[in-house]
Amino acid sequence: MYVIFIESIVSLLANYEGESMLDSYKLQPETASEADVYDAIILGAGITGLVAASVLLRQNSARIAIIDEYQHIGGNHIDWSANGFTFDIGSLIFQDDSPLLKHFPELLEHYVHIHPTWGRLNPQRQITRYPISIVDDILGAGPVGICRIALSIIHARIWRRRLRNAKDFARFWIGGYLLKRSGLENYMARFYGVPPEHIDLELAEKRMMWIKEHSSLRGLLRKMRQRKLPHLKNKQLARPKEGYAVLYEPAKKGLIENGGTFRLGTPISKVAKDDEQFIVTPAQGKTIAAARVISTMPINIMLRLCGLEQEKSLETITLISLYFSFSGDRGFTQSILYNFSYEAAWKRLTIYSDFYGRNEGREYFAVEVVSNDTITSIELAEAEFRAHVASNAIFNGDLKLEGGQVLKNAYPIYTHGAPAEAARQIDRLRQFGIESFGRHGAFNYQPTARVSTLEAERALGYRHPEPADNPDRRERHDKRLELIPCKSG
Repeated sequence: MYVIFIESIVSLLANYEGESMLDSYKLQPETASEADVYDAIILGAGITGLVAASVLLRQNSARIAIIDEYQHIGGNHIDWSANGFTFDIGSLIFQDDSPLLKHFPELLEHYVHIHPTWGRLNPQRQITRYPISIVDDILGAGPVGICRIALSIIHARIWRRRLRNAKDFARFWIGGYLLKRSGLENYMARFYGVPPEHIDLELAEKRMMWIKEHSSLRGLLRKMRQRKLPHLKNKQLARPKEGYAVLYEPAKKGLIENGGTFRLGTPISKVAKDDEQFIVTPAQGKTIAAARVISTMPINIMLRLCGLEQEKSLETITLISLYFSFSGDRGFTQSILYNFSYEAAWKRLTIYSDFYGRNEGREYFAVEVVSNDTITSIELAEAEFRAHVASNAIFNGDLKLEGGQVLKNAYPIYTHGAPAEAARQIDRLRQFGIESFGRHGAFNYQPTARVSTLEAERALGYRHPEPADNPDRRERHDKRLELIPCKSG
């Protein structure tokens, strides 16, 4: 009798476990009924998430939940402070005519008006014009070098073949010799994290459209015409000296007043479907339900949360940021410097003291380093950077590391086939019912807040009313600004 009783208990447990596994992606009715219910849930409080919230509230969604595992809003707009210095991850510059300000006009008064200049360290150990210098890169090559540049461009144009990757794209427009001499090929490898011949053509056309614009006769003529239009001028802006919290707090407040709810510092453990609703289960706190879920999270993470397998991984950049203060002769005047030399993994540095002033007589700046097989830590990145700048006679003086950060999933790597694979995975999320867009949500390189805003509006089928004075000129202006060389994050 006792044995029969034990066997019955075991059988009941086995059946219960089997039912639980079958329902692993469907919450029980009592859990769903206890959830906080919203019209929509937005996963991610970066620029894309904030703009999406603004759009949905304008489209008559009454209650929206914005969830992020970060304790702050703004996504990868991250600052770090110590010893009176405040640094950024990346080089983030905004404009006073950005479409982001149409959603959050209250941000404008908090920006700092700046006058940035850009330069690059070339393979000849010169600080010169970014991205290409006619004087140093072409005329400086001498008669023989100029002939080689011309012949390589002619060769690329005559023997034009189907462009397959980023290197083919650049070589077609400026020739293989100038591509190598200018250091652009090295910078491409540094930026992408892999050799440019492994990078899909789609990203090259997005990220390097300035090459075509500056190398074709049609592009040069269009540029000359646009320079004559006074309405194309805009102001360059940076975040407040105190950091991004001061900048984005008014946007957060405005969204809350209009029906938004923020749950920050809240990792998600699961996203499920219960009839016509989505159930979002945080690692801690109350479950949330809504008929609509928008994800700006990395695709692989979203697939896992939904219980969907990822057949092929999508590669992303891990970015190491080094934060330095300095006293001495830095050796150049530009506020933003790109590394086009043949050595070192750092790709760009930004002198924040040019924007905000020195701190106790010291300049301060951040260095962006793309992690690779050999540079995997802040310590290794610092050692290589110090050796490299010393060999190039810059930053002669007291160079002190104030700190550093490592950011995973900084931006996508478009290796061959990645765009098509990303599209397939986004389609799987769409079939599940998730709307996924943004830099991470669409595996889409978005270099500026301007582009992120426009892409979010496009994904949600929203467009601001054009100014009454001249909508056509405004549209031309926005399109032109998407084509200028990427100088901001």
